[in-house]
Amino acid sequence: MGSTKNFDERAVSVDPSLEGRIFAEVDAVSDEMIEAIRRIVRQKSVRGEPEEGAPFGADVRAALDQTLEVCRRLGFETTDVDGYMGYASWSSEGGNGGGLPLPGYVCAIGHLDVVPEGSAGWKVEPYSAHLENGRITGRGVLDNKGPIYACLYGLWALKRLGLAPNRDVRIIFGCNEESGFNDLRHYLEHEDAPVMGFTPDCKYPVVYAERGRMGVRLAAVPGEGEGREALLARFFSFVNEYVLSAKPNGERFGIDCNDEEFGVTEVRNYKLAFDEGAPAVEFAISYPAGITADELRGRLEALAAALGLRLTVTGNLNPVRFEKDCRLVRTLEYAYEHTTGNDGSPVTTTGGTYAKLMPNIVPFGPSFPGQRDIGHQPNEWMDVKDLIVNAKVYALSLYLLSR
Repeated sequence: MGSTKNFDERAVSVDPSLEGRIFAEVDAVSDEMIEAIRRIVRQKSVRGEPEEGAPFGADVRAALDQTLEVCRRLGFETTDVDGYMGYASWSSEGGNGGGLPLPGYVCAIGHLDVVPEGSAGWKVEPYSAHLENGRITGRGVLDNKGPIYACLYGLWALKRLGLAPNRDVRIIFGCNEESGFNDLRHYLEHEDAPVMGFTPDCKYPVVYAERGRMGVRLAAVPGEGEGREALLARFFSFVNEYVLSAKPNGERFGIDCNDEEFGVTEVRNYKLAFDEGAPAVEFAISYPAGITADELRGRLEALAAALGLRLTVTGNLNPVRFEKDCRLVRTLEYAYEHTTGNDGSPVTTTGGTYAKLMPNIVPFGPSFPGQRDIGHQPNEWMDVKDLIVNAKVYALSLYLLSR
């Protein structure tokens, strides 16, 4: 435990004895936390047909109801945002020393919906929350039920200790992260954004910047007098040259960019499609902050015009970047280092999280360095010891951010 870095006033420090009390209280609630996580993993929550009060289907609704009941049992106030999201809240009481509450709220925001379990590769039942040798296996235990429950129980540990916040704290449970972010769009139409916060849906250490994501479709446009066979031949020649024989950095499309912080552009997730009856190829661009969405669009439009193709941008989420020495990033860096003893220097990610749309939050955990390719896979897992460490990191983080 502890850090050798000289953190300044931008990251609120904690007396080591108080850190120890917080970590010990997380240990005290850890058995209950693990059982709660296993129960919620057993509740399938893949998006289904919308119903009244259940915009993402009955299974996701059931997971939200179960979670809000857990929050109430732990003594938190709960709010159901029309079935799109829900949250537990702990209202400011002026902190331990009294005083005026601070405006706004801080939060941890994760999600209860999961990707489909798939039909192959599982060694246990996907929703069994199978526990063996200290490891829980099941769809959603990592992405993202276990981590957001670790935030909830971390906050409960603070509540049990009487460490009242100076600023309101929310643990927010999303229901549509895996298939559209419509839950968060609805939330922001009805609720204010947080002052600061994090999403436990990525990796450690704290992620200060995310790449942008653009979805693209390029469809063949028939030339004057061009028959179907000629059009198909031209289209598949394009696919061969620009997709199958190309580097994944977007070089052939003229969109390659090497950013010192983010690395190179990545073009991936190719698939064939049809656009108004014309053959098309769709793909995703993961792009660094060194190039803008407008620049990408402009370069692709020029290429499409030259090759007789039609460009459609199917979606875009701009890059997210915070200064490494801002209060939020420095505080989470401090919390990670003082909990784990590991280097917490901020990093970037190629992934995409709620931070793309929710203002003032960054990705933070739950996967530790070396843990990759677990979520969305058969036999998705988290170790009990890692869930407990996560809860300690998040408890200390929420304590610091709420002051």
